[in-house]
Amino acid sequence: MLKSFFQWLLRLLYRVEISGLENYREAGERVLIVANHCSFLDPLLIGAFAPSTVTFAINTHIARKRWIKPFLLMCRVFPMDPVSPLSSRALIQYLKKNHHAVVFPEGRITVTGSLMKIYDGPGLVALKSGATVLPIRIDGAQFTPFSRLRGRVRLRWFPRVRLTILPGVTLQPPENLTGRESRKYAGRRLADLMTEMMFETSDYRRTVFSVLLDARKIHGGRHLVLEDVNREPSSYNALITRTFCIAKEFEQLTEAGEVVGILLPTATATVVAMLGLQCSGRVPAMLNYTSGLRALSSACRTARIRMVVTSRRFLEKAGLESIAKQLETDVCFVYMEELSSHISWSARIRGFVRCLVSGYWNDEARKDPDQPAVILFTSGSEGTPKGVVLSHSNLLSNRAQLAARVDFSSRDVILNALPLFHSFGLTAGTLLPLLSGMRSFLYPSPLHYRIIPEVSYEINATILFGTDTFLSGYAEHAHPYDFYSIRYVFAGAEKLKEETRRSWSTNFGIRIFEGYGATETSPVLAVNTPMDYRNGTVGRLLPGIDHRLSTVPGIDEGKRLHVSGPNIMLGYLLSEQPGLIVPPASIFGQGWFDTGDIVDIEEDGFVKICGRARRFAKIGGEMVSLAVAEDLVARVWPSGQHAVVALPDSKKGEQLVLVTDVAEASRQAIVARATGVAEISVPKKIIPVPSIPLLGSGKIDYPSVTEVAREALGL
Repeated sequence: MLKSFFQWLLRLLYRVEISGLENYREAGERVLIVANHCSFLDPLLIGAFAPSTVTFAINTHIARKRWIKPFLLMCRVFPMDPVSPLSSRALIQYLKKNHHAVVFPEGRITVTGSLMKIYDGPGLVALKSGATVLPIRIDGAQFTPFSRLRGRVRLRWFPRVRLTILPGVTLQPPENLTGRESRKYAGRRLADLMTEMMFETSDYRRTVFSVLLDARKIHGGRHLVLEDVNREPSSYNALITRTFCIAKEFEQLTEAGEVVGILLPTATATVVAMLGLQCSGRVPAMLNYTSGLRALSSACRTARIRMVVTSRRFLEKAGLESIAKQLETDVCFVYMEELSSHISWSARIRGFVRCLVSGYWNDEARKDPDQPAVILFTSGSEGTPKGVVLSHSNLLSNRAQLAARVDFSSRDVILNALPLFHSFGLTAGTLLPLLSGMRSFLYPSPLHYRIIPEVSYEINATILFGTDTFLSGYAEHAHPYDFYSIRYVFAGAEKLKEETRRSWSTNFGIRIFEGYGATETSPVLAVNTPMDYRNGTVGRLLPGIDHRLSTVPGIDEGKRLHVSGPNIMLGYLLSEQPGLIVPPASIFGQGWFDTGDIVDIEEDGFVKICGRARRFAKIGGEMVSLAVAEDLVARVWPSGQHAVVALPDSKKGEQLVLVTDVAEASRQAIVARATGVAEISVPKKIIPVPSIPLLGSGKIDYPSVTEVAREALGL
């Protein structure tokens, strides 16, 4: 009767929804229930809605507290001393008698809103007892005053609460694993199980704008989320109102489903234009304004773009007026200044009313999450750029994958200077914070090495995204105190040099978390985190990503990486088939994406990048990694910038050519430092240049470097 009463009361107050009860029944008799711990309500929720009687393993110190005693009268309790091995052994024996026990592996209520440290003990208990591990996700209770997130999220007394029960898992250790290794393995498997639970139960199969409306509901319409160099902060209400107003203008200028180009810098107006196009049923294509006329013309033809949204002021400041005039023969330009001036006061009022109404009636929830949300274009660092079509579900799943591993919160302030035509700048730097209640400051150019550290200091930034090139530039010009408030720095898009890592650690006391991904994967595949970090790797693959490896003839270290998952693109747009989406496929079948990267995945899941399949040269019948050659040169001149390319050689088939901005570079200096590296990896020719050609994302422009090398050698 007491259990039924609490069920009725909790359903009345919190509209509790429970799913996956069939997984509970299929778990068997010996079950260890593991759940995330987001509030003091968690034990009551599980105790009331679990189909059978469960036993709670709780800390002996907590069991003595007065407020917990009434709860202990309505459930079984197994007091445990977390520092005593005997307690774990006793729980193992208890489970072997076919009981259902509940453990919160974090050991405490979250104070970040994300998963906290997962203790090894519960994993070892599951391993030794042979119990089925049954994950339960509690969602919604973190928004109540019974959580420990006051000041981090907007608390309310009676939010909707959901309990999701996932299928049970039995931990199976590898053979010959004993002692401390067994404990570490069990803890890691349990931690992975918990992060996978957090991802799988996230509602990412929606549209971007629908999640934006929900974020407004969670954090409040007046919550400030976006700011740029104009220093006019935008709240959720202001952003959504502007989006509705601009969407109405796009509806009059374009057709439903049409692809519309966006040629704008990293700024609030760019985010508004992108959201407005999505809201009106159009597809924004983010154009790379640093790529030149030829690439822009190719992108417009490939995606069948007939209209481009831009700004007169931006074209003038970026020196793109002549390119825009030449592009006007193929596309028409619409300017944000003129669009804004056309919006009447009555239209603004209607937009604001629609903004308020959308808090109660969300039309976006009915839209297909598998429709294209944005088109990005590959950087062309390895060949001809292609259009990459990403769906709403692709973008939101990658955001959920990141959130399952990293403790972001609404208190964080993001400094994003990466361009929005780059997937790293769009997903990680913009959509992740925007949809999670974090405040973002958008800066239009990552190349302002002196200004960006000052901006970080001024806005009290806590999270910074960048590439090795940009981070190295900031470290060179920043004051030691400019990054005093930074919690995390994430690096991607190119290999992080040891010199850059050391510089940030020495000068600012900040550890850089290197990640890895591709535009086609929305983009993040793996990332180092505070809880999963290993120097020299790009971290572990994110939850929800499957991978397979294929052997590459001639390459001994590493294998070619293929991936699949909800964050893998809808497909490519190719110049020879304009407007037609070609779905991803690899040797493992449809839906698999061949990254083209050679990787080595360690036993505990850390990924080490060995190089790209295309970035190997065949010299005298032997495969040589260009990345290894670049690393060798970087060891000799760590402060310089270097690119190694392969060019034809009449005797050995191919030769390595170094293009560097170090004027005094010589082959003899490299050979002298080539300890442990075969001489075949030392570049044969060296070409000093004033600067290495770069793409807008900060990566090296290898096609341009190859042309420089060809011209210098007269090939």
